[in-house]
Amino acid sequence: MRRPGTLALTGLLLLAFSSPASPADAAALAPTLSSRTAAVLTAKTINYYPSNAGWTYMWTNFDAVRVNTDLARAAALGATDVRAIIFPQAFGYPTPTTAYAQKLSQLIGIADAHGLSVKLTLFDWWSGYSDVAGSITWAQAIVGPYANDPRVTAVEVKNEFQPGDAAAVTWVRQVIPAIRAIAPAMPLTLSVDGATGAAGMASIRSQLATTPLDYYDFHFYGASERSLAEIRRARAAVAPDPIVIGETGVSTHTGTDGEQAAYLARVFRAAGEAGVGSVAPWTLNDFSAGAIPPNSAVSTMPAQYKFGLYRTDTTAKRSASVVGTAWTTGTTSNSVLNLGFEAPLIDSPWRNYQAAAGTAVITSESRRTGTQSARFHGTTRNGSNLPSLLTSPITPVQGGRQWHAEAYARGVAATGITEIALSWFDINGTWISQNTSNRLPVGNTGWTRLSVDAVAPATAASVQLHLKCGDNTGTVYYDDVAIS
Repeated sequence: MRRPGTLALTGLLLLAFSSPASPADAAALAPTLSSRTAAVLTAKTINYYPSNAGWTYMWTNFDAVRVNTDLARAAALGATDVRAIIFPQAFGYPTPTTAYAQKLSQLIGIADAHGLSVKLTLFDWWSGYSDVAGSITWAQAIVGPYANDPRVTAVEVKNEFQPGDAAAVTWVRQVIPAIRAIAPAMPLTLSVDGATGAAGMASIRSQLATTPLDYYDFHFYGASERSLAEIRRARAAVAPDPIVIGETGVSTHTGTDGEQAAYLARVFRAAGEAGVGSVAPWTLNDFSAGAIPPNSAVSTMPAQYKFGLYRTDTTAKRSASVVGTAWTTGTTSNSVLNLGFEAPLIDSPWRNYQAAAGTAVITSESRRTGTQSARFHGTTRNGSNLPSLLTSPITPVQGGRQWHAEAYARGVAATGITEIALSWFDINGTWISQNTSNRLPVGNTGWTRLSVDAVAPATAASVQLHLKCGDNTGTVYYDDVAIS
């Protein structure tokens, strides 16, 4: 529960060194399994590592001042919960060292001072499934002090669990009851990676029938325009048990900040439509060079350094405002789509399609409203495919629903084909069909409305809006797009 006011930094850090809640306090505030589960299913959770210390480095190089600053930023954005990922090899195994237990206590205290609860993820970077006794000793030592502490909302027993690993399944069937024995009021979950998906969640549920989880944690990194269909499939895989989206996001390493913002807007909108109340972006911060331990495979992947809502210099990307608005108002706006081409290029989610046949550029030389438009000039084609600018709406696609799109186009000695189209895809990303608008006349024209109305095919899970211009030796401008 968020506390009124703020504490001075000194007080915050002193509080952060405190032990878990005293028995008297715990008795007065003791959460129940039901109350904790309800909290975690609606938590505004942020995945967190400091920008200069990812994964195990967060703990081996623990910096309370930086953690305090970061969690203050997360709370100001609207977060109510932070995910803390714990590593046996860093904390000491099978018995956590006092020093690292204190670091965890300190983080929980700092989070609490900013009104944030904490979700614990155990056994990351772990494959020691043959040592059940040691695993139980370690898990109970980590979780036990917080069994009745209201500052901790849930425990994820293993990050991105692999249900096809028989040794892992045997191990977790024994670890789950052991954690329940010392923390019966603590909700327990497992997450699956993006590739394992809904099928993996269903497999976990089936294999853990005698040691069931309290909810399931879905890590979603698929195509955001198909997120509603994917989230519904994940829910159905474990129904009637609930799910959260424990990780989601896209890197800005190769894409724009605008694409990342639109991605998260789509996932938040789809989750709301699917009845999933908790979406946790990965991650609060980008990572600086050297921030990811070199023994981790992700340290060699440039994209892994650019998933943050904030850059390493703490400046916000466009996605930060999208997440903050979703958390504080429960809404996402179509403005993130830059439908009038007024945003800087870095904040635009538009992408060029069939770029070898022609690309659109943003220009101020002609516009219908505002100060900018998109311009095609000297385009060709690739077989039957015309070059285009494309994006997908924030509103998720459902089969049988009515859709409308429009844009204004103006030609200067235009030739060829200029039209807009709605292109439909199924849950696997396979193209189904398209609906096209009226065409812009060739030659010189004033601003002309191109529009298309269509019903989404029954199997459609996503749609792309294409602003097309092919076989054009002249120039065409697009402006003032709408889709609903």
